[in-house]
Order: sequence, then structure tokens, then C-alpha cells
Amino acid sequence: MRLANKVAVVTGAGSGFGAGIAARFAAEGARIVAADLNDKAGQGVVARIEKAGGKAVYVHADVTDAADVKAMIGTALKRFDRLDVLVNNAGYSHRNQSLIEVSEEDFDRTYAVNVKAIYLSTREAVPVFRKQGGGCIINTSSTAALRPRPGLVWYNGSKGAVNTITHAMALELAPDKIRVNAICPVISATGMLETFMGKPDTPENRAAFVATVPLGRMSTPEDIANAALYLASDEAEFLTGVCLPVDGGRTA
Repeated sequence: MRLANKVAVVTGAGSGFGAGIAARFAAEGARIVAADLNDKAGQGVVARIEKAGGKAVYVHADVTDAADVKAMIGTALKRFDRLDVLVNNAGYSHRNQSLIEVSEEDFDRTYAVNVKAIYLSTREAVPVFRKQGGGCIINTSSTAALRPRPGLVWYNGSKGAVNTITHAMALELAPDKIRVNAICPVISATGMLETFMGKPDTPENRAAFVATVPLGRMSTPEDIANAALYLASDEAEFLTGVCLPVDGGRTA
């Protein structure tokens, strides 16, 4: 197993990419702290992991709240005695619309979930990693950071910040043997699909987006989980500061 004896915290683990990552990591031997705001969804992910023979615990966490994030990292230490991998996966976006029509509330929430949350979780995890002699951080970014779309200006900017933060963190934390990478997924049929499209989820509207992906389909949680598994594994021990597109050639 590629993550045997490792402990991973996954935010936004109740659905979409986070649920896929949590399940894949658990199947490869990791013990999982699944964090989410949706208790029913998060607990469901943990139940499915345990039913499959894995080990996981759910924690309710608002990733923009310092106390919740502290408790989230603390749960890994209390339940599993260590922390090896932190996956900053929770994400938020304003609806696809004119940049001047996005509300201040949506703007603030986009940057709080996509950017501030990384600051808060890093502040809690890095001292643990330093004490243990190393660790791994994976940030979920987006192709929006590499090839921005009109209508998602402020979301694009938040993910651009994720990529810059990832590069800078990788450089600063390298002496501590803490690797920091990001994954940049193309659009996926997750709960945020209509938000990104800014229009109803119809076969015709999906087809228009799929037409921009050379490999001819959207990404899936399994695609993102497989990439995260590699970055979290010891096979990637010499990779840091990478922002990896998982996009079917969209940004090539």
C-alpha cells in the first residue's frame, strides 16, 4: 500500500474531489481525518471508508475559522498520533457572471475558503511536520489559475493565489523536508458545476465545456484522487512546488 501508516487530513471531504481523495487514500492504507461543513455528507464518506476496511474519522470544520482548523489538526494527533499529509481541498466560487455583479459577500467567501483556509491550516500543520521531520501539503487549485475564463474573474484570482502560495511555501519549507504541491483540475461534474458554468446543467451546456478539453471529457474525482495519491506518496519525494494540471490537455 502506497500510504501505509500515514495519516491524512482532507478538507471538503464530504463530496466531489475531497470524497474521492479520502476514499483513495484510505484504500492505500492511510488513516483519514475527513473534514467538512456538511455533517451528513462527511459522516457518509467515513462510513463508506470503514465499510471498505479503512480507518477514518469525521470532524466538522469551517476551514475559514481558526478554532475549527486547530481542532481539525488536533483530531489527527489525538486519534492517530501523527500527521503526514494535509490536503487543502475545500473550495468555493461565486457564480459565473460579470465581474462587477459578484457580491462583496461572495468575493469575501471565495478568498476566505480558497486562500485564507490554506494560511490557517498551514499555521497549524507546519509545527507538527517540523517536529516529525517532514510532511506533505497538497492544495487543490484549478485550471482557472492557468487559463482563466471570463465570468469567473475573482475565482480565477483566488486560484492564482493558490498557485503562487504553493510555489512560495515549497521554497520556504523545503529545508524542513515539507513538500508542497498543487493540483489544477479542469471542470468536473461535481456540486459546483452549474456555478462554474453560470447556466443550467444540460447536455448541451456540458457539451460546450467538454469541447474545450482535448481528451473529450470532464475530470472526475477519481482523476484528481489518483494525482493526489502520487503527490502524497513516497514516490514523489523529490517533487515540490509543482502545480499539476489534471485537465485532459485543456491548458496544454
